Amino acid sequence: MNGGPAVRLTGFFLLGFSLLFFSACGYKNAPIPPQSVVPEAIGDLRYTTDEKGVQLTWSYPVKTIQGVVLEDISAFELYWAEIPLDDYCRTCPVPFGEPIELAGGATYDGTMRRKAVYESSLLRSGHKYFYKVRARTSWWADSADSNIVTFVWFQPTAAPAGLTATPGDRQVALQWQPVTTFKDGSAFDMAMKYQVLRRVEGQDFRELGEPTTATEYIDRDVQNGLKYFYTIQSMMVLRDELVSGEITEEMAAMPIDLTPPAVPTGVTVVWTGVGMKIYWDKNDAADIGGYRVYRRAAGSRSFAQVGQVASEYALFTDASADENVRYYYAVTAIDQATPPNESKKSKEATSRY
Repeated sequence: MNGGPAVRLTGFFLLGFSLLFFSACGYKNAPIPPQSVVPEAIGDLRYTTDEKGVQLTWSYPVKTIQGVVLEDISAFELYWAEIPLDDYCRTCPVPFGEPIELAGGATYDGTMRRKAVYESSLLRSGHKYFYKVRARTSWWADSADSNIVTFVWFQPTAAPAGLTATPGDRQVALQWQPVTTFKDGSAFDMAMKYQVLRRVEGQDFRELGEPTTATEYIDRDVQNGLKYFYTIQSMMVLRDELVSGEITEEMAAMPIDLTPPAVPTGVTVVWTGVGMKIYWDKNDAADIGGYRVYRRAAGSRSFAQVGQVASEYALFTDASADENVRYYYAVTAIDQATPPNESKKSKEATSRY
C-alpha cells in the first residue's frame, strides 16, 4: 500500500504553517473547529475480498454531528494495520499507521448518496488486516473513527457450488454443497464456515446472521411477493480466524403465499323464480380475493364449479339450475395470491322451497 510518505510530508508542511499562524495570532494551541463542521462518523465501512485483494466501500457523510447538511467532503483518511498471524494478540491495541489520504468530493451524485471505494492488491498471505476511515471537511475538521473491519487474507477457498433457493410461504430455503478446495482447485482439509448474504432490489448485500458450518439456511425474515437475492461466501477457519473465500453467483427467490383462506360457513340455498340463490357468511380477512361456488346433482359424487364472485359479495345466483333437480352446493374462498390459494369446500347445502 502507498500514500504514507506523501501524507507525512503534507503533515509536515501543515504543522509548520499552523505553528506560524497560531503564534502570530497569539494562540498557544490550535482552536477547536466549530462542531457544526465536524462530519458525522462513517458507520457502514464494508469489505469484500477475492484472489486479487480487498475492496473497501463506505458512504459519504451527509451531515455534521450537529445535523447540519454537508454538501462535500474534502478528503478521507484511511487507517490500516497489517499483523502476521503468528504475532497477532487479541488484547493488544491495533497498531494503525499513518493514514492514506483519499480524495473526497460532493456528498451526492445527483440524487444518490455517493459511496467511496478503495482497492488494494498489496496483501500478504497469512496476515490479519484492520481498516478504519475518517472524513474531513475543508475546515480540517475530522470525524470520529468509523467502524473497524478486519479480515485474514490467505489463498481464497472456492465458492460453494450448487446453490439453490426454494421459495415458500414467508420463507426461502437455501442449500449448497460443502467446499473442499481452494480457488485454484487444490484440496485442503481445514474446517469451513459459510456466510449467507442477501439483498433486495436497489440495495447492497447484507450478512444474515453469523457464519455457519451448515450447508443450508432458512431465511424467515422475508415478505411474500418480494424478490430477494442471495449469495454464499466460503470462509476457511484458520487458527480461530475466518479467512474470506469466493462468493457464489447470486440466486433470486420470491416467497409466495401458500396459506389458503378459512373455509366459508353458513352456506344456504334457496330456490327463486330466477334460479338457485346461494348465500354464505362473508370472510373479512384482508387478503380475500373472492369465492367460488360448486354444484353437484343428487346421485353424483363430483362437484363442478358454476360461478365465482368478488370478495365484496356473499351471494351467487345459479340461473342454470333446473327446479326439478335436487342440487347440493359448496363454497370455497380464494385469496389474492398469484395463483390464488383456495380453501377447502364448505359443508354442502341443498335447496329449500
